[in-house]
Amino acid sequence: MVQSQSLSTLTICGSVQDYSSWRNRVKFVKSPGLISDRCVSCQFFSRSSSLRGHWKSVKQRNMVRVEARWPFHGGDQGLDPNSERSESANEDILIFFFQLDLATRVQCALNMEQYDIAQQLREKLTEVEEEAIRLQELKRGSSSKSEAQDKGISIIRLRADLQKAIDGEDYGLAAKLRDEISKLEAESLAVSAKALAFENAEYAFRLGQKLKHKAFGYRAVVCGMDPVCCESSSWMEAAGVEKLPRGSNQPFYQVLVDVRTHPDLLVAYVPEDNLLAPEKPDKERFDHPYISFLFYGADTAGDFIPIQQLREKYNKPRHEVPFDSKDED
Repeated sequence: MVQSQSLSTLTICGSVQDYSSWRNRVKFVKSPGLISDRCVSCQFFSRSSSLRGHWKSVKQRNMVRVEARWPFHGGDQGLDPNSERSESANEDILIFFFQLDLATRVQCALNMEQYDIAQQLREKLTEVEEEAIRLQELKRGSSSKSEAQDKGISIIRLRADLQKAIDGEDYGLAAKLRDEISKLEAESLAVSAKALAFENAEYAFRLGQKLKHKAFGYRAVVCGMDPVCCESSSWMEAAGVEKLPRGSNQPFYQVLVDVRTHPDLLVAYVPEDNLLAPEKPDKERFDHPYISFLFYGADTAGDFIPIQQLREKYNKPRHEVPFDSKDED
């Protein structure tokens, strides 16, 4: 069976020259066994002095492709399955890894009574947690509440200006104001609808469940979910989302793909329309480097049991496999 990688051996692919130049700006905490040059958390912080602008700057500069990669294979294989490849989904999982990694290292430092190191690690952990919360709120639309309120105030002011323009018979200005009001109302409605979708989301599949892709046939395991597609419009166009029966307004799942069949895909972002639960329990081997960090192991039905932190991230209860008396026989 393929062995899972430890967090300390997960790498982020990019330019060696760029990585070296960024490392020179960072003072690593020196402590054997706690932090090394290959520590995922330190690599993350060495790449940017600002967490908030990290992922955006990476994409804009095209200096690094943030992606944990399976070390024994290279290059993309299969154009069709790769259409649902999602770097943002992979980044989301990596940030979750960083949280787990740093939390473990903080506890390790405390156990070794290295309190200064523990404090530095805790500060880094706080930064990662704040960034994770910000990204999650941005995805869910909850961070846009103040923005929606600002839009509401702007709409009220524009309507007052519109009335003044009509009273002054300045119909050209009135037309522009009317268009601007319509645009703001549409944006406000979209934010509200997205936030409502997250609050009332219903999913056909659960964390840790083994599924099969209807079109591409690969086996996958659910490790995250959104009630609607949270990718960019360009990604949705490339993935043919609008051609699906329910389009982008359906649950989308972050799934781990069995590396034995698709070693270069790793993480895909798949609409519910494209996934199918097996008719019988899938107890066959499933290989992926992220499995041991996201799941405790497999249950009696063959599905994976998500760790507590993952269930808390998505506010999901632990799934209990129904008791079957035939299993005793």
